[in-house]
Amino acid sequence: MFAGGTGTSASTMDWGMSKLMLNHMVMKELQGQLREAFRGKEVITEADLQASNLRYLRLVIKGALRLHPPAPLLVPRESIHDCQLNGYTIPAKSQVIINAFAIGCDPMYWKDAEQFMPERFADGAIDFTGSSYEFLPFGSGRRMFPGFNYGLPSMELTFAGLLYYFD
Repeated sequence: MFAGGTGTSASTMDWGMSKLMLNHMVMKELQGQLREAFRGKEVITEADLQASNLRYLRLVIKGALRLHPPAPLLVPRESIHDCQLNGYTIPAKSQVIINAFAIGCDPMYWKDAEQFMPERFADGAIDFTGSSYEFLPFGSGRRMFPGFNYGLPSMELTFAGLLYYFD
């Protein structure tokens, strides 16, 4: 679980920083919020992050995860019975793989799907748990990635530290 949590976190941080460097206004907005929230602090801790309301930080992470999910193809599932899905027949015992990357970039679900726009998550209707099937960076339901609760805080802390201290 630790390896999965750190590997996926590193991938998301790489892509997230890349997106921020290409979108200066988003980066400046996030830096401004971090510097306002932690003004004068020498070290930012996880407790500091929990005590502050840094919604925009989570929006940025969601934006990076939507475009670059750490596991673009979710764990395969096997159908128990024959079933119909969007006009397709899926026979019993078929292996089904969900492409989280394709869903995250699908213009049917996302306006300007190829664009990094963290604000699209601002209404809070889409969370990290996969309850909204158009956003599945960690899978969904009882088979959701177990390192999620480790990976997300480590991403928040790393992003916050990098963007608070460095330009």
